[in-house]
Parts: sequence; structure tokens; C-alpha cells
Amino acid sequence: MLMSHSPKVKLSQAALLVASILSFGNANAAGYQIAFDSVSGLGRAYAGEAAIGDSAAAMGRNPALMALFKQAEISGAMIYFDADIDVTGSSDALSSDDTVPSQFVPSTYYVQPLNEQLAFGLGFYSNYGLGTDLKDDFAAGDIGGDTSLLSVNLNPSISYRINPMFSVGAGVSLIYATGEVNRHYGAVNPVSPSSKILSWEADDWALGWNLGALVELDENNRFGLAYRAGVDLELGGDFTDHTPGLVAIPGGGSVDSQSDVPLPATVEFSGFHQLNHTFAVHYSALWTQWSDYTEFKATGTGCSVTGGTCFNKPETYDDSWRWSFGATYQLNQAIKLRAGVALDEKAGTTTLSIPDQDAFWYAAGLNYQHSAEWSFDLGLAYMDRSNESYTETSLFVGEQDYQTKGYLVILGAQANYRF
Repeated sequence: MLMSHSPKVKLSQAALLVASILSFGNANAAGYQIAFDSVSGLGRAYAGEAAIGDSAAAMGRNPALMALFKQAEISGAMIYFDADIDVTGSSDALSSDDTVPSQFVPSTYYVQPLNEQLAFGLGFYSNYGLGTDLKDDFAAGDIGGDTSLLSVNLNPSISYRINPMFSVGAGVSLIYATGEVNRHYGAVNPVSPSSKILSWEADDWALGWNLGALVELDENNRFGLAYRAGVDLELGGDFTDHTPGLVAIPGGGSVDSQSDVPLPATVEFSGFHQLNHTFAVHYSALWTQWSDYTEFKATGTGCSVTGGTCFNKPETYDDSWRWSFGATYQLNQAIKLRAGVALDEKAGTTTLSIPDQDAFWYAAGLNYQHSAEWSFDLGLAYMDRSNESYTETSLFVGEQDYQTKGYLVILGAQANYRF
């Protein structure tokens, strides 16, 4: 168990522990951003998403794209990703395989044209989320453990066609987010290394908004620009100190806590060009304001061992870009083939609990037009994530060198119905 020999040493040890113990992680895109919001987009590595508008899912990226719809349409998608992200340290005790749990990501979208100028849409999907899970007996248990963040977004939107060339759109979002963190004793307690040191569970509701614009040079060439405002979550819930009061709470136990977590602003520019009756190219540049994420901190008056700070970990994040290029080929009247490549630039310094890496996408997909009403999308992508070597300092095992490497396989199916 944790030991200390004086109040001064105890306070110093607690301060070090809460400074190093927690952080968000992710294996989807940069930071804790989710890149999977439609299957029609998955098959082209999400190249051109703010300009194409080939399914109702388009309204989630750029609400102005609803101006392209002549009929009401609903799209429902399910995406599954299988992650193989490993952490390798100097020993088996400091290594952990499959640190990112595989997940299903659902989404639903509906677009309803109201007249020749106005259209309404409703989307239910997620922009941000994460999951990392190192083995419970990981030796550096104070900086390992498991972390999760889930956000869901209910996004009603409206578009307005100003003239044949220019359309605009806007939406509001009702966002629900929940987070959970657990950390373990690891090497400091070899008898029971998987016993928890601390845990945290919290949630919040918040409001956000987004804007979009669409420029149609002609029926074969268009450009889209989309902006999603940043949202400051205030996650409130229980922080639990499972030690005899050596982390933050005298005598241990649970207290109310609050943590401010930003969902950063994004700007996306896309282009779409139908080169002939069978072949089109499309591209996107997506900027995310990750510099807003400077620390992961929770406070609560009950965390009096450390002056009201339940935990605090400074973060080093910079704004990042995602670049994508894709192509679409109309094989016949029923089948449309898609392909794309993308680069997700890493946003932050790689750590055990933030496996942020450059990610290279290779994607393929198809759309099958079954009837005038029904169409179906399939998408498959391989995300090759860069190998990252880094050094982390644990209060339990000191400074150690680690390497994070791995990949994701992403598979999705989507059904679209046109009324």
C-alpha cells in the first residue's frame, strides 16, 4: 500500500500523484475526436464531406447541403471498428496489448425539404469520444488504467437556398457527455496490483451550434465550408479516493467534483468535381482547435488533501489538420464505387493514456441503388497509426520509455430511404 512518514511528505506525494494520474485518450482521430459519422463518407475516407451531399448523413457535416435534396430522406448507419493498439515498455509488467476497446458507433439522419428554398434536418450522432484500457495490473498503474468519454449529439438544422449558386445552413446541438476513469496500484502494491487507487465518473448536458455554406459553380462543381463551434463541457459527478486518504480525500471515500472538458471548434473546406458521367474527385481539409485543450482537471471541496484539486494533468496540444482525397466511379446504374486516402495529424503529445498518433487512412466503399426509394452503403477503411516512442514518469516506477503502435480496421453499413 502507499506509505508516507509525515504530513509534509504525505501532501507532496499526493500532489505528485494527482498531477500524473489521469488523462483522456483516443484511437479514432486526433485528440478525442470521432471521425466516423457516416458510411457513405467512410468509403472515401471522408473526402469531400462538406460538399458532396449524397445521403441524409451530409447534414451532420454541413447543414447547407440539405439544399441539394428534392425529396425527404432518412439514413441509418452502424460502424464497427476493431483496434489493435499496443503499448510496449521495458518489461511485460510495463507493456499492455489491445489498449483500445473495439466499439460500435451508430448514427441516424433525416432531411425534409419544405419548399424550393427551405429544408429541415435532424441528426443523432457523435463528434467526440474515446476509450483506452490498459491491463489492470500495469506496473505504472497511476498513469495507466482505463479511460472513456462518450458524447452524443442531437442536431436539428435548417438550410436556405439564396439563389441557384449559393446556399447556407445552420443548426443547434443538444449534447450529452459522460466520462469515466479508473487507476490502479500497479507496482506499488504487488500483492494486489489491480486494486483501484481512484475512480471518477461524471456527465453533463450542453448546447452547441454549427454553420455551413455551399457554392455550386454548376451541376458538376461545388464547394462547401462548415464550422462547428466549440463547446465547454462541465462534467459533474463522483470522484472516489480508494486509498487511506493519500490521493485527495482525508480518509478516502467519494466527493462531488467538476471537470471542464472542451469539445474543440472545427472548420472544414471541401470540394467536389464530377469530371464526366462516371468519374468524380473530391477532397477536404479539416482544422480542429485543439489548442483549447490545456489540462484535464477536476476540483471539489472534499479533495482537501490537495487544496480542492481532485486531479490535474497539464496537456500539450496544438491545432491540427486532417487532409483527405477521394474518388467516385459509377460502375453501372446500380453500383457506385468509392475510394479515398487521408492523413490525420496528431494533436497532442503521446502518452500512455493518450495514444495520439498520426493516422493514415486507406478506404474503399460502394453504394448500391436497390430501387428508387432504397439504397445501401458499405465502407471499409484501414487506419495505419504511426509508431510513437516517448518517456513518461510514474510515481510508482519512475521514468520509463514506451512505444505505442498499431492500427484500426473500420467496417460500416448504411441504409438510405427516399420518401
